[in-house]
Amino acid sequence: MIDVILKPLQHRGQESIGIYFPIHPRIQGALQKTGIVKFSGTHKCWYAALSKENYNKIFAALKGLAVIEQSALHQYLAEKKTKKTNAGKIIPAISSEAKPAWVNSREIVYKKKNMGSANAHVIPAMHQHLKLKAYSQSTIKTYLNEMSQLLHLLKDIPADQLTPEHLKRYLVFCYEKLQLKENTLHSRINAMKFYYEQVLGREKFFWTIPRPKKPQLLPKLLSEDELTRLFNALTNKKHKAILFTAYSAGLRVSEIVKLKVADIDSSRMQIFVSQSKGKKDRYVGLSPIVLDILRSYIKTCTPRPLEYLFESEQTHTAYPIRTVQQIFTTAKQKAGIRKEVGVHSLRHSFATHLLEKGTDIKYIKDLLGHFDIKTTERYLHVSKKQLVNIVSPFDDLWKKQSIDW
Repeated sequence: MIDVILKPLQHRGQESIGIYFPIHPRIQGALQKTGIVKFSGTHKCWYAALSKENYNKIFAALKGLAVIEQSALHQYLAEKKTKKTNAGKIIPAISSEAKPAWVNSREIVYKKKNMGSANAHVIPAMHQHLKLKAYSQSTIKTYLNEMSQLLHLLKDIPADQLTPEHLKRYLVFCYEKLQLKENTLHSRINAMKFYYEQVLGREKFFWTIPRPKKPQLLPKLLSEDELTRLFNALTNKKHKAILFTAYSAGLRVSEIVKLKVADIDSSRMQIFVSQSKGKKDRYVGLSPIVLDILRSYIKTCTPRPLEYLFESEQTHTAYPIRTVQQIFTTAKQKAGIRKEVGVHSLRHSFATHLLEKGTDIKYIKDLLGHFDIKTTERYLHVSKKQLVNIVSPFDDLWKKQSIDW
């Protein structure tokens, strides 16, 4: 499938949707049939006036023909909505000299609506401390969003004056009224714990607050037959190479998109995974077959990737995670796989299939980049090899005794 990128575009003073893709007659024909697109020689792209109706027509026309990347368009619309919401409000001016760095930062987006003035300092202070502690962007975003939920509820009640008893009642409210899942509650507790203990320096502030027990969920995986159908459902060589690499090395989707051409070490037959989860580097094995596939992909790829192994043809930057997820979903649907699995199931399948082939679980732990062997031991519960070797006591009873059927 062809990659199509939707971006906000200002064309002749009008808000437009820019449609970027390599020359492809079927894509061009499908767009022209909508009757809403034109070609811009200035911007070297097709475009349509920005409206919900036009967006839906474009999306419907490209369904089944292309993988659509639209994160830039969504961000533009979100910022536009925020500006519209704040229109007419009197906002105190901040001089450029006095304006702190976090005011201009667009790395983190959190809701400011209904956040009282008594707590205006909380998010900036927390954001700064998270950065100083060098937390990942994903963790920073999660913590700030979770903390902002508490601030919305408090409004003008100072968050700094809350006690553990107050927070206990708040967590009960989150569980009973908001019906938050256990994993979300853990994230919310972690965010509040960081603010009260790390930012405010309150010692063991959460010592008396119990944590909800997380459900013990087994990894969801695909069988070898399902993997074959999944891979064969793809025709685009780049998309095939992405999923082949993910399964062959057990990589997270965030690790796949960050892979660089230089990370493929054919002399040592290794893939270097840089600064993955927990800021941990590791090496994983490079399959000889996947190496040949990657070489073939790069030779036929136009333009060739300059830095990242899987680059966007338009921007020459790393593939967005959402695009890889969409590639997997499209392939799964074409293959007729009805399991509720995502691209992360390739990593689960890699680990389980290695275990079934007799690989020591300690080596699998290192390949996956797990900190704790207990995380890897989850795969012991889904390994088919371990289960089929256990003989049911009923079988022995049937063989030894005369049982009517």
